[in-house]
Amino acid sequence: MAHSEQSQTSENRLLKSEDILKVFQVSFFAMSRLPSFPWTFIEEDLQSDKSSEIISEILKQTCLHPLCRKFPPSVRFRRLFLSELIKLQEAAGCEPLDQLYDALAEVIGAEESSECYKSYLLPGGGTISLMENVALISEGTTGLVTWEAALYLAEWALEHRQDFTGRSVLELGSGVGLTGITVCRCCSPNSFVFSDCHSAVLQKLKDNVQLNGLKPKTTPEVRVEELDWTSATEEQLRRIGADTVIAADVVYDPDVAVSLVKLLSKIFSCSSPEVLICSTIRNPETYSGFKLQLEKAGIGHQVMTEPVQQVFPYNRLSAIELIRLHRPL
Repeated sequence: MAHSEQSQTSENRLLKSEDILKVFQVSFFAMSRLPSFPWTFIEEDLQSDKSSEIISEILKQTCLHPLCRKFPPSVRFRRLFLSELIKLQEAAGCEPLDQLYDALAEVIGAEESSECYKSYLLPGGGTISLMENVALISEGTTGLVTWEAALYLAEWALEHRQDFTGRSVLELGSGVGLTGITVCRCCSPNSFVFSDCHSAVLQKLKDNVQLNGLKPKTTPEVRVEELDWTSATEEQLRRIGADTVIAADVVYDPDVAVSLVKLLSKIFSCSSPEVLICSTIRNPETYSGFKLQLEKAGIGHQVMTEPVQQVFPYNRLSAIELIRLHRPL
């Protein structure tokens, strides 16, 4: 092989290794399911004399990274992740890494908690870190974790920043805040109102907004408000005065869908905002019922079909649909 070809091959392998390390880092901090990590892509490299170096670098970019010290994923997740690295090390037959076993000893001795941090790396640098509950359903609500549609809507916002720049944005059912914080950090809205109605969700939401450096009387002007869809008044909605209304993963129950459509009708009666609703379609009957309620209320919709760039890790096989609503005639 010519020297230039050898050099090109080395560069390609280096690029591949950097890409794989990045995937490991992104997946680790978002606490992705361990089978989704690119384990098989590093098996070939682990057969080389650089296997210890590769495992050491993965460790540095995950459990030993400063972000992990500041905003650690759950104890259980870190324990399982480190156990997988040890299995790889043993399979490769490389020298044991003291730092790997030290990291495992640290999490084995750590106390389990009902809460943990998930961190999402933004394109171009920067991180969004969120305190979430370990359990999907906690304190009688599903609003204490980040769901797929919120991640998809955040990705869509990153590609359509002009839809939010200089605008007043209201988010319905903000949950732990991933989508709204992404918009505030990356899309330059004039103001942003996070909203929910569950007391535990509102407190976690306030904590996460503050955790990510968003404060009142700054740019954008940020508020967290209680907004009960069944009792919200036109006066309250006019006071918020949104140019853009967004919501993600809020169509999960027929009764909730009815309340949402009534609220949207009130919003449209107050002004003419751009409204975007993103849903993971877990129950087609419930989602069809939501669209039927929109039709009965005279609210039209358009399905947004353009692809979005993959930024955050989540299950891409989930059926997710984003719709833009039209004001009743």
